[in-house]
Amino acid sequence: MRLALAFLYATTMNIYGDRGNVMALRQRCAWRGIDLDVASIGLGDPLEAGRFDLFFFGGGQDKEQIAVADDLQGVKGATLKQELLGGAPGLAVCGGYQLLGHYYQPHGAPRLPGIGFFDVVSEAGHERFIGNVVVDSPEFGALVGFENHSGLTRLGPGVRPLGRVRIGRGNNGRDGTEGARCQNVIGCYLHGAFLPKNPTVADFLIAAAVERRYGRQALAALDDRLEATAHASALGRAARTR
Repeated sequence: MRLALAFLYATTMNIYGDRGNVMALRQRCAWRGIDLDVASIGLGDPLEAGRFDLFFFGGGQDKEQIAVADDLQGVKGATLKQELLGGAPGLAVCGGYQLLGHYYQPHGAPRLPGIGFFDVVSEAGHERFIGNVVVDSPEFGALVGFENHSGLTRLGPGVRPLGRVRIGRGNNGRDGTEGARCQNVIGCYLHGAFLPKNPTVADFLIAAAVERRYGRQALAALDDRLEATAHASALGRAARTR
């Protein structure tokens, strides 16, 4: 089998280890004999409908988000939204998560429109949330990561959270939620990279991509002892810094 992944804005939205998510997806595919072709889709590059089976959208600073938000207006953003609504799986972290929503409002600057896939809105806050995070997800169990953001994201009625925050601040530091789930797409504030320490999420994305392209098939089980050790270590660090 062969799958294709679009790494959205790989050179402008790629901070705090986000590229590691793409590496994890490629390696977990390779262990199963699946070829994962990765294409960088940057500013000004067209996005071809039907070409990609997976999408990854990382985080960036406000300056980069301004350029990316502008680039997503029109056909490119509409194509991305339709691909995700059509069942294409994806992971969006931090700034990418915000721009899959309705908008991000920076401090003292014009509002940055998103593509409106997630029913969320985000605004710049006055406090920066930094530290280890543990999220209890009804779908994926205990998830671990590292947050570093001042954006405050509020969920609308058309989206459910990825999970509830056990340790950390999450979407906004107030309502106890972290991330968003819609169709086969996950948005979150979890850097670190997220997928190497949370292989159940990586395998969910791969399985959804395989099913969409080839029909439902069971993924071969992998030896995840190293991933489990990394996950346990992250849980321990989070508990000690609580």
